Amino acid sequence: MIRGTPFASAIVVAFAVAATAHAQEIRQPSLEVVPLTIEQAVRAAIDSNLSLIAERFNLKVADAAVATASLRPNPVVTFSAALPEQALADAGLSMFEQIFRTDYVAEGGGKRARRMDQATLSRSIAELQVLNTTRLLVLDVQSAFVDVQLAKLNLELARGNLQAFNDVVQINTERVRTGDLSQVELSRSRLAAMQFQNDVRQQELKLRVARNHLGTLIGRGSGGDVLDVTGDLRDDQQPIDYTTLSRRALETRPDVGAMRTDQARTTADLRLQLANGKIDYTISGEYHREEGGGLHGNSYLLALSVPLPVFNRNQGEVARAEAQQDQAGAKIRALENDVSSEVANAYASYSASRDVVNTIEQQMLTQARDVRSTTEYSYRRGEASFIEFLDAVRAYNDTMQNYNAARAEYARSLYTLDSISGGGNP
Repeated sequence: MIRGTPFASAIVVAFAVAATAHAQEIRQPSLEVVPLTIEQAVRAAIDSNLSLIAERFNLKVADAAVATASLRPNPVVTFSAALPEQALADAGLSMFEQIFRTDYVAEGGGKRARRMDQATLSRSIAELQVLNTTRLLVLDVQSAFVDVQLAKLNLELARGNLQAFNDVVQINTERVRTGDLSQVELSRSRLAAMQFQNDVRQQELKLRVARNHLGTLIGRGSGGDVLDVTGDLRDDQQPIDYTTLSRRALETRPDVGAMRTDQARTTADLRLQLANGKIDYTISGEYHREEGGGLHGNSYLLALSVPLPVFNRNQGEVARAEAQQDQAGAKIRALENDVSSEVANAYASYSASRDVVNTIEQQMLTQARDVRSTTEYSYRRGEASFIEFLDAVRAYNDTMQNYNAARAEYARSLYTLDSISGGGNP
């Protein structure tokens, strides 16, 4: 008997704490759980994610820039009056004069068309950037969804282990009462049950964290208590061709498209800066109304002002646009290399996770399950020790956790391949 030992006291205290926590959990009001499919989660994120909503305002900014680029210069209207000194007017040497003048700048080099080309391409870039932000958001939501699915599977596994050991504790309690088992063996089984109780608590925490992350992504804040997911982990069996995947990534990804459009924009900007180096003509017209000495008359003036491009021909901006054009080409090559590397890494992860899942399913699951069942049966019949039974349960638990993690990693790799190939947008 170990009734008075510190070990037994620790067990009693631990059971009391666990019972108190369980009672508090029961007293908490139940909250409505809203299950979501992965399609619903993605749609909710696209509709309500705050970062994506902020990104969409760039389209309105680009629309305003297009409208600004299409504007023509405003004409200028001037009215002036000249009143000479009275002595000069009395001598008939000067007259009172009223002048109406208008000026209009005629842009040379097709500046307006060049501005519109650049602004339109800038808007296309903003639109592609929104699509790319959406692509990345969809991948984040899918990954967070998988995290919730994985946490639920591990929690279910932990609860199953806890239930199995609680049953063992009940059986051992009866065996101790009948003198068929020592008190030490009962204490061992109770300690193992408490360890699995702690594992359940840890898995519950991981599930709450995963739900909170998913809730934030879909615009629902921390949804640890009122958000749930439904559906199985993705497990596509159709093989994926690497060459097709790589080609699609370079052809359809919005970030690659945005970079290529930016290269076209730099070309349009170079044309605009060359046009800005061309002179603008100012066309002016004046109407003079002259009065004095009892006489009056009208005169008219038509003028053309032309600046002389002696010093400033917009050389600096032309050089800047040429440099940015070369820079855009270098950025495209760098991005294409990054995309190719990203495709290769994602495909390697996909292949490895698929092999791990197949290996566990074909070679490990059945053995781990059979060993646990056989050892548990033998232990209840007194033919196996508790240590053997505990080792079998832990081996099964590790195998199942690895299996769940491999399935989750395989699902993530499938979503990642969709995303990097440009197919992640709904």
